Amino acid sequence: MKHFITLLAAVFAAMTFTMCASGGKNADTGQQKENKKEMKTLIAYFSATGTTRKQAERMARLSGADLFEIKPETPYTDADLDWRDSTSRSSVEMHDPKSRPAFVKSLENLDKYDTVYIGYPVWWYVAPHIVNNFIESYDLKGKRVIPFATSGGSTVEETEEQLKKDYPDLNWGPGLLLNSVSDDKIRQWMGVK
Repeated sequence: MKHFITLLAAVFAAMTFTMCASGGKNADTGQQKENKKEMKTLIAYFSATGTTRKQAERMARLSGADLFEIKPETPYTDADLDWRDSTSRSSVEMHDPKSRPAFVKSLENLDKYDTVYIGYPVWWYVAPHIVNNFIESYDLKGKRVIPFATSGGSTVEETEEQLKKDYPDLNWGPGLLLNSVSDDKIRQWMGVK
């Protein structure tokens, strides 16, 4: 009987040790989940006429993500945006692949975001070069970067291809053209309910 009690005590001690050890793992997993919950989604967007801004605001409303406007230091006028005028500001910028229009750099704590959506109007089949300046101004490595666009007639695919070519080290997700897209489609694309 004495041996049986000793054996039972040993089994109980082993079970207690196993439960404590797994409890520690669960605590770590809980901490990891808590850290993951702290990570957020950012919607950064450039909008020259307000069209892309409306879509970015809709995305934020549907997902609860934070918004950041890639705001040009010098706002674009209607004359600047005249794509038919080869001397307009936007035409000159887009015909110079090295052009990086300045924007107000007021984004802080980018580290708290694990996913960054980048939105823009399609200009000359690519993202406006102010978007390149945004990407080059902040460290997006290790984050999921997902483009979205608005356009009167272009698709988002060419803009995606160019961004992936220009920034191959980033973890790109599939983009979406938001013209005439339902809220349900946006939720599905963003992975929110």
